[in-house]
Amino acid sequence: MPPKPPRRAGAAAAARSQRASPDSGSAPPPAAPRLEIGEADFVVLCDALKASESVREKAWKTYESLSAVDGALAYSKKKKETWGVCIFIVAIDLDEMTFTFTELLKSISISVCTFFQFLKEVDVNMDTVSTKVDSTVSRLKKKYDVLLALYHKFERISAELSSVLVLKNYWITFLLAKGKVLQVEDDLVISFQLLLCVLDYFIKLSPPAMLKEPYKSAVTAVTVNGSARTPRRGQNRSTRTSKQIDTDTKVIEVLCKEHDCNLDEVKNVYFTSFIPFLNSIGIVASNGLPEVDVLSKQYDELYLKNKDIDARLFLDHDETLQPDVTACSQLERTPLKNNPDEELNLILPQTPVRAAMNNIQQLIMILNSATDKPSDTLIIYFNNCTVNPKDSILKRVESLDHIFKKKFAEAVGQGWAEIGSQRYKLGVRLYYRVMESMLKSEEERLSVQNFSKLLNDNIFHTSLLACAVEVVMATYGRNASQSDGTSAETDLSFPWILNVFDLKAFDFYKVIESFIKAEPSLTREMIKHLERCEHRIMESLAWQSGSPLFHLIKQSKEREGQTDQPEPPSTLNLPLQHNHTAADLYLSPVRSPKKKAPPLSATSTPDGQPAATPQTQKPQKSTSLSLFYKKVYLLAYLRLHTLFFRLLSEHPDLEPLIWTLFQHTLQNEYELMRDRHLDQIMMCSMYGICKVKNVDLRFKIIVSAYKELPNTNQETFKRVLIREEQYDSIIVFYNLVFMQKLKTNILQYASNRPPTLSPIPHIPRSPYQFSNSPRRVPAGNNIYISPLKSPYKFSDGFQSPTKMTPRSRILVSIGESFGTSEKFQKINQMVCNSDCQLKRSAEVSAAPKPLKRLRFDIEGQDEADGSKHLPQESKFQQKLAEMTSTRTRMQKQKLNDGSDTSASEDK
Repeated sequence: MPPKPPRRAGAAAAARSQRASPDSGSAPPPAAPRLEIGEADFVVLCDALKASESVREKAWKTYESLSAVDGALAYSKKKKETWGVCIFIVAIDLDEMTFTFTELLKSISISVCTFFQFLKEVDVNMDTVSTKVDSTVSRLKKKYDVLLALYHKFERISAELSSVLVLKNYWITFLLAKGKVLQVEDDLVISFQLLLCVLDYFIKLSPPAMLKEPYKSAVTAVTVNGSARTPRRGQNRSTRTSKQIDTDTKVIEVLCKEHDCNLDEVKNVYFTSFIPFLNSIGIVASNGLPEVDVLSKQYDELYLKNKDIDARLFLDHDETLQPDVTACSQLERTPLKNNPDEELNLILPQTPVRAAMNNIQQLIMILNSATDKPSDTLIIYFNNCTVNPKDSILKRVESLDHIFKKKFAEAVGQGWAEIGSQRYKLGVRLYYRVMESMLKSEEERLSVQNFSKLLNDNIFHTSLLACAVEVVMATYGRNASQSDGTSAETDLSFPWILNVFDLKAFDFYKVIESFIKAEPSLTREMIKHLERCEHRIMESLAWQSGSPLFHLIKQSKEREGQTDQPEPPSTLNLPLQHNHTAADLYLSPVRSPKKKAPPLSATSTPDGQPAATPQTQKPQKSTSLSLFYKKVYLLAYLRLHTLFFRLLSEHPDLEPLIWTLFQHTLQNEYELMRDRHLDQIMMCSMYGICKVKNVDLRFKIIVSAYKELPNTNQETFKRVLIREEQYDSIIVFYNLVFMQKLKTNILQYASNRPPTLSPIPHIPRSPYQFSNSPRRVPAGNNIYISPLKSPYKFSDGFQSPTKMTPRSRILVSIGESFGTSEKFQKINQMVCNSDCQLKRSAEVSAAPKPLKRLRFDIEGQDEADGSKHLPQESKFQQKLAEMTSTRTRMQKQKLNDGSDTSASEDK
């Protein structure tokens, strides 16, 4: 524990006198004697950050509480960094930020990534970092990730543009435009489109002789056509003629082509947002170039107002903004090559911007053949309905278009309404495409063509359209920190679309699986995104007050013989069937399974109406509720099993007990889930069983392990509903709510007659096929096999696989002409040189640790028999060599035995 800080007035006064100087005339005189808090260096840091008295006092108390916990030695060694973190936490909680985030980093000499990692380590107790601080940190992380990705892209484009131009004002202009025009600063795609607009503006102001191709030719063409720099100097850009505007697009066309960006979208950004921005800041200077000092001063005002990251420091490669791959989020970034000869041995990953552009291009290619109106096939289906749904469908699409456009502009900025409309139209194309695919599948399954009830169901159409638009939004909304296909939260992330369309999460859930099955061209990343949306609905969104889920559960309780059992536990260990469709879920409840009736009467009648039911029939069972509970049970067990393995692997007998309590709560005490999270019930179930079984497992340990699980949020355990509009930590929830409700049941596990154990859910394979996803070759090699992305020719408007990957990748497409055999030689070399990345599991007792980087050319190890293998040989080749050697020895032995026999016979 660090020594107690000096609190004597004399020592504090001495410290202050050492800091004061005669020439510091700008310092305001103290209004009253200040109560010195903390060590002298802590006071100096607070003075540098202009921290208020309340921030100083609470920050020091926070530091003292951190120093009092186990492992405080680490904080004593990083005393200044810990002080900075404490000041940051308290300043946010008290809304007294007197410093910017960059000023804080510089004061304690720490980088962004290291700070975030250290803050995570400091949060040893659940109440150290509030959800308010978590939210601020999340925003800063996302903004940093986007800025870092964009700056790396900016550097690469700058190198392609010119080797002599000074590009400082380019970057500062972009930062100013991004801050003034964009309300959503973590949108990577829109930010990159804005960056291209800035580059277009400056390229056209540059002398052609200073530019490289193809930009040199583009600027020359602009000059020849008469729209040189003259009209840009003093004229209002909004008054230019259409001819000048058409000519001006030459450079932006080249930029979009070079960087796989949609031209129409970038032009829209240019004329609706970027040109008004230029007019608003009044850029007027000699030669049409804005002065760097003027731009920097305006950006400085914006930066000081936001109190976040000074992105101008990227230009200086400032240490506070340098990425730390071991501490920061794993960004996919092109690795630096120290040796040019290594280029042949490396497969370079996609950068965040490149990956985002490729995803968008792939989506657009899929929808090129689709239209934003119902196809002829859909019209036929509409005409076959008892009640033609065409007019209501078109009116709904048009109505939601206006709503989406308005909400998008409110979230991103009023100048971006048309961009929102463009994205919505892509979603409408996908909506009609998937609807047609669904109806074709239903027709094949049921041999009927009248789907009147389904096609006149408003919730079905709203959900299907919302899912299509969500796919588009997620494709465009890929955040810079998404290197594994997971969803990084942004202001436009799911469940934003549910609020826009006023759609209940439980209703949206019904369409997800059918949507994925109906659209085989979805990428693995997008399938994973929709699965994650489904998980979030099952975790918490479907359990919010006002959800139709509770009404269905109430109905299920009224069914005779099924009281309090939305889904009987006896079905848990049965395989989860995936033969249901959207029609089954949106038109349920269907006939009770106890009665002999067609399994899908809702859609199998000639007019698509549910079959008439006798007045005496029992209440009907809900297909959607039954399937929902099966999926919830499966998700709940998988979560529990993961957390249990981390914490209680030495007590395997406890897992079935915890699962039984967990499952019992979801089935019989489901009101505990109202406005709460599935994981909250899971952690409480684990703690309760360990308590009655006398296993020492504190909530602090549970929470620490939980934070390391994927797709978790600290708000889950820091902010739990206790009673109406009152929230507290999960410990308080356990004591005041969970334990009070389940005390009798929990105590049964300590008795000689514990409750009957619930069956373990059957864990199926994913029903989704990732046909378009590359598969990694075993043994840890950096080699992937993937089906051809598209069978179409490039002339049909589809990009070849080569265009969809970085240019430095080695791509061999079987069935196409691939030239010489050099590619195969390179691939063979990579296979041979990457075999030593992973050690054999038999050689180590602990779980293998993931490698931090790819390693090549590691010397081979001696085998047990003393034989030596060449370092270029892979494990497969070594094994093959051993087998060949064994076979050769056996053949030689057989020949020798044969020769010996023949020799003896001769004798």
